[in-house]
Amino acid sequence: MGKIKDMRDYMGTGELAKVSTWKAVVAELIGTMLLTLIVCGSCITWDKTQPPTIVQISFAVGIIVASMVQAIGHVSGGHINPAVTCGMLVTRYVSVSRALLYIVAQCLGALAGSGILKGITPEANQGNLGMTMLGEGVNQGQAFGVEVLMTFILVLTIFGVCDEHRGDIKGSAPLAIGLAVTCAHLAAIPYTGAAMNPARSFGPAVVTGIWEDHWVYWAGPILGGIAAALIYNYVFKAPKSNSYDMEMDAYGKQTSQP
Repeated sequence: MGKIKDMRDYMGTGELAKVSTWKAVVAELIGTMLLTLIVCGSCITWDKTQPPTIVQISFAVGIIVASMVQAIGHVSGGHINPAVTCGMLVTRYVSVSRALLYIVAQCLGALAGSGILKGITPEANQGNLGMTMLGEGVNQGQAFGVEVLMTFILVLTIFGVCDEHRGDIKGSAPLAIGLAVTCAHLAAIPYTGAAMNPARSFGPAVVTGIWEDHWVYWAGPILGGIAAALIYNYVFKAPKSNSYDMEMDAYGKQTSQP
């Protein structure tokens, strides 16, 4: 991912006339729609004696995130999350225009995913359609902190595996991102439902009309995403020579062997 240096490019008005931009917007809409459909669908209770487990939901979320990033990453970057887009925006990896289009598309996609889930699920089983809600005894301040921290983990991982100057990344970036989401859900579902994604909470909120504590699911993830992006970009980002130096070191070790 390359940083935008020119201010006119950063505003991104010229991108509005490009077909590639609108393909990326559609990719974000579809990616977030499928994400919301699967994530919220994994929360549906079919047997009241055996409700979905934290492990089941966590792995459903992690797998669909990894799958969508793999599927549309080459088109849009695979943000599928306003918190990720905001992190990319403040560090100048996406333009203002593109960021706004992405966030609108993500919210519309989440709304569509929730609407589809409601349409295909029997009314008796719909419940709150997987809406994220605060755990018993968890106050808004605690929930806000949890969403900040969990989204921080996600966005820090994204920036780490997408750092173009790192030569030590040999595995799958989408898998690493999916695993970050999985571990965060395993820890945070009892606290907040582990949204880590404003759009994921926005979709079912619109469909169900449940807006209780909704600000937590916007403010927390966006702050966590921005904080992680800035810290990685200005503290942890690999130097430009890093990948080259690592390759040369590896080459030197190989050629020095008898």
